[in-house]
Amino acid sequence: MSQRIRTGIGQDSHRFLPPDTTKPCVIAGIILEDAPGFNANSDGDIVFHAICNAITSVTGVLILGDIADVLCLKDGITDSEVYLVEAMKTLGKQKVTHVAVTIEAKKPKFKNRLLEMRSNIARVMGLDVTQVGITATSGEGLTDFGCGDGAQCFAIITTEEAV
Repeated sequence: MSQRIRTGIGQDSHRFLPPDTTKPCVIAGIILEDAPGFNANSDGDIVFHAICNAITSVTGVLILGDIADVLCLKDGITDSEVYLVEAMKTLGKQKVTHVAVTIEAKKPKFKNRLLEMRSNIARVMGLDVTQVGITATSGEGLTDFGCGDGAQCFAIITTEEAV
């Protein structure tokens, strides 16, 4: 039996709201208290959004531009976990075998939350935690993200389909 392997890459970024905002900072479905929320219609979860975009690059189905917009703007659903669950449905016979995520941000601090974030990504996507990798960097302050104005995420997924 031959395997059909695909790789998708996605990116997402958002600026932070002012520090006095009550909107929480949600990254990989986890609330992080040491940063304000993102300037976004939804919760602005850059990790789940980047993974949705990576799925789009595998399937060609526009998740954030079509499916999530309807869920958010028409139905009032702002939880990006819902968008990712819907994105997974577009994969058809493709099964995700690995997800790699890297976040660039000066804040919030991720070091003590990376395992929790990894586990949450795995839970939402129906994967084993060993199929999810996550890293974070400040980027040495070379970009707006590394200077603390917002955060960005890149995600790569690998899928395979038994033929």
